[in-house]
Amino acid sequence: MSDQVRIVEVGPRDGLQNEKTPVSAEARIAFIEALIAAGLQTIEVGAFVSPKAIPQMVNSDQVLRGVSGLNGEFHVLVPNEKGFDAARAAGAKVIAVFASASEGFSRANINCSVAESIERFKPVVARAKADAIKVRGYVSCVLGCPFDGEVKPQAVVSVAKLLWDLGCYEVSLGDTIGVGTPVKARHLLRAVSGAVPMAGLAMHFHDTYGQALANLYAGMEEGARVIDSAAGGLGGCPYAPGATGNVATEDVVYMLEGMGVATGVDMPRLVAATNEVSRLIGRAPVSRVASAINAKAL
Repeated sequence: MSDQVRIVEVGPRDGLQNEKTPVSAEARIAFIEALIAAGLQTIEVGAFVSPKAIPQMVNSDQVLRGVSGLNGEFHVLVPNEKGFDAARAAGAKVIAVFASASEGFSRANINCSVAESIERFKPVVARAKADAIKVRGYVSCVLGCPFDGEVKPQAVVSVAKLLWDLGCYEVSLGDTIGVGTPVKARHLLRAVSGAVPMAGLAMHFHDTYGQALANLYAGMEEGARVIDSAAGGLGGCPYAPGATGNVATEDVVYMLEGMGVATGVDMPRLVAATNEVSRLIGRAPVSRVASAINAKAL
């Protein structure tokens, strides 16, 4: 358990895109700068998607260009070739593509079947590889779907393997609506690691039912060592009513450090970054650790 754990901070993209209050490109750049200063090195900073569909991610090109001089690895979400063209023009070095493990969510989220979604981003992955741009893959609804209910591990395995075989260097398993429990998370990691090496898997667990940290711990016991999290527990899911944001980075860092796993993250700086973005969106952090630290400071 004392192995190195890599945290992928997704607050500036997956977090903010699901917050009602949009945050300016300048403020998003400042947020990313603060996260880097706190010691986070891998950050998802934007999405090259339709501004009509996700207005919160408008000007992601400005954000990516604005942080390009910082010392970190910056990811952007790309749904199709048009998005890839824009991301490449803005200097993207790492992109992310996404598919659902459930048909119902795929239809609601991107208006196509799972198979169609994969066909849609196959040329994106091929072009990225040709341009030496790394590709990360996301699988959503790995532990449950708001439309289809329970999702069989085998459905997740098949999508994750497709992403891996296409050339994604890492596949992030998303409990989009946060319904997973530790035993289910453990079984899922075991099943998927039969098709994709454990070192190539990341855990992306939302905390809707308060299970995310327990699920992460269960996954770590299976050998998973990459965790997606969002500062302050930012976010939610527009297609999953009641779904809270990603597990909070502060809570993950507190757990890991308490287990003797060094994260390199400066907690006071991280909480300060969270407090500033929380002020901008007009709500308190969901993070239990940030709340406890802020209460002490009063």
